[in-house]
Amino acid sequence: MGRVSDSPPVEGEDKLQIKVHSRRGDDKHHHRSTTSPPRPPPQMYQPFKKHFSWLVPIFVVVNVALFIIVMYLNDCPKRSNNCVGADVLGRFAFQSLKENPLLGPSGPTLQSMGALEVKKVVEQHEVWRLISCTWLHAGVFHVLANMLSLLFVGIRLEQEFGFLRIGLLYTISGVGGSLLSALFIRTTISVGASGALFGLLGGMLSELLTNWTIYANKLAALLTLVLIIAINLAVGILPHVDNFAHLGGFATGFLLGFVFLIRPQYAWVRQRNSPPGYYGNSSKPKYKIYQRVLLVISLIILVAGFVSGLVLLLRGVDGNDHCPWCHYLSCVPTPLWKCKPEQVYCESSTIHNQLDLKCLSNGKSKVYTFDATNSTTSLEQLCSQLCS
Repeated sequence: MGRVSDSPPVEGEDKLQIKVHSRRGDDKHHHRSTTSPPRPPPQMYQPFKKHFSWLVPIFVVVNVALFIIVMYLNDCPKRSNNCVGADVLGRFAFQSLKENPLLGPSGPTLQSMGALEVKKVVEQHEVWRLISCTWLHAGVFHVLANMLSLLFVGIRLEQEFGFLRIGLLYTISGVGGSLLSALFIRTTISVGASGALFGLLGGMLSELLTNWTIYANKLAALLTLVLIIAINLAVGILPHVDNFAHLGGFATGFLLGFVFLIRPQYAWVRQRNSPPGYYGNSSKPKYKIYQRVLLVISLIILVAGFVSGLVLLLRGVDGNDHCPWCHYLSCVPTPLWKCKPEQVYCESSTIHNQLDLKCLSNGKSKVYTFDATNSTTSLEQLCSQLCS
C-alpha cells in the first residue's frame, strides 16, 4: 500500500582507492588503498504480517447453517396451507410472500430462535437477544446479501489484522447495532448481521485515518470508502430496513478501529528488524501521539455508550420520546411507501391449541396453531399479516 523502504547499500560501493605518484618522477608508483567497513544490510522482513483468513469463512458457514436450522424448525406446511415451494422443499418451504417477501421463516419462529424483541429484553431481561439476533436472517435474499458482503470485506481485514481483532470487532459491533436498534425500534422484531457488517466498514474507515501515513493514494482510498458507506446507509432509509442497527454497528466499529486496527510506525518496525545501530541510536516510538490519543478517547466513548445504552434499555426508555426526528434516520416516507404501519385490529378466540383470528378491517379469518409461549408481539404480527 505504497510503503516506502530503504534499499541497503550495494556491496563494495564504499571502497575508495587512492593512487599516489612520486614527486621525483620515479617509474615506481606507490599505491595506498583505504577501505571502510561496509554497513551490514538489514535483515529481510515483512513490515506487516499477512494472516490466513479462517474465522470469517467459519462465520459465513455458521450463519448459513443457522438459517437452515430455522427453516427446518419453521416447518411452514405444518402451520399454513399457503407456503412457497412446499412440493419441492417440504418442511423447508418458505412462508407466503405476503408474510415474508425475503423467502424465509415466519416471525414467531425467528422470535423463538432469538430475534431481538424489546419487550422480552426489557420485561424478561433476555439481554442475550442483543447477540443472538445478529446470527439470524429473515430470508434467503437477506442471508445471501449479508454473507457475500462479509466475505468481501471480512477476509481482507482478517488477512491484514488477524482473527482475534476482527472477530472482536465483528461481534462487538453487532451488539452495538442491536443496542441502538432496541432503543428506537420498539414494535417489531429485528434480525440480521448488518450491524456487524457496518462495524467492519466503520473499522476500515478509522483504520485508514489512524494509519494515514502508510497509504500512498490517501484521498482516493478515503473517498472510495466514504462513498461505499454512504450508499449502504442510504439503503437503510427504505421501509422494513433497520437502519438504526446499521448506524449503531458503524459507530461502534468506527471507534473500535482506533483500538484494534492501530498499526505501529513503519520506522519503528524497520528499526526493530534491523541490526543495532543500523539506522542510528535514537529509538523510534511505536505509535504516534495522535494514535494514542484516539485510542484513549475511543475507549472512553465506547464504555460510556454501552453502559448508558444498556441502562436506558433495561429501564424501558424509548429513544423516540427524546428524539422526535430520529425515526427519519431509519425510514423516510415518500408517495411510494409509508413508514408507520397502519393500525389493524383483530378478534381472536382459542380452542385447545387452535387460534382463530379475524381481521376487523377486511373480514378475513384464519386458524393458527396456538402456542402458549406466543407473546403479544407474535399475535400482533399475525394480525398484521392477516389484514395486509
